[in-house]
Amino acid sequence: MPASINIRAPLIHSSTSTVTKTTDKMNKLVFFYFSVVLLSLSQCTTILAQSTSPAAPPAPSGPPNITKVLEKASQFTIFLRLLETTQVGSKINGQLKNSNDGMTVFAPSDNAFSSLQAGTLNSLTDEQKVELVQFHVIPSFFTILQFQTAGNPVRTQAEDTTNGQFLLNVTASGNQVNISTGVVNTTVDHSIYADNQLAVYQVDKVLLPLSIFGPHPPPPAPAPAPATPNKTKSVSADTNPSSDEGDSSAAVSLSVQVLELSIGVAVVAGFLL
Repeated sequence: MPASINIRAPLIHSSTSTVTKTTDKMNKLVFFYFSVVLLSLSQCTTILAQSTSPAAPPAPSGPPNITKVLEKASQFTIFLRLLETTQVGSKINGQLKNSNDGMTVFAPSDNAFSSLQAGTLNSLTDEQKVELVQFHVIPSFFTILQFQTAGNPVRTQAEDTTNGQFLLNVTASGNQVNISTGVVNTTVDHSIYADNQLAVYQVDKVLLPLSIFGPHPPPPAPAPAPATPNKTKSVSADTNPSSDEGDSSAAVSLSVQVLELSIGVAVVAGFLL
């Protein structure tokens, strides 16, 4: 009997140890799954709270800015300087902010300005520089396709209603847009910026208006002097009465002298007889 007791005792101890280990594993698994459930519930609560809270309104985009558009595009340093010095850039941005008409800008690149004759810009007056910049601006929004139906001539911001020398002729065929000023002909190189309010296109020539760079007609001939009225002759005759009076007095004096001479001759002839 003692021998059998010694054999069974280890078996009981081994079974108890196995049960204990199994219980520990189960407790760990339960704790793990419980933690996962709590984490999932926490995430669900966060998502639910976010979905029920009102979304923040998007930041307003604001109107386009011609200066920022050209600065981002680069290669337009000279045109940007003209926009600033003439204050045309500020006027464009103000119109874009306060109007829904839209605008189209033809922006000459720096290479376009460098191809001008030396001293061209410096020879312009301040007023002519303003007109030159405004000549590159159309007070309407045009896409490339809309140029196909644009009526010519196209009005610019520098339009002179007296002689029409600030107007552009724009023709389009497909994606190619041709521009004529009467002095230069060029094409739209590519689109720099376009939305529903502002369109900016690069041109490789400066648009020179006729009123500034075109041939100027010779000055008109001076008007002929007004014809002299007929009464001038009578006036001139009246203004010299002394000449007639002198002639009359001279004739009277001569007649008296002839009469005296005749009387003297008669008297002498009487004595002789």
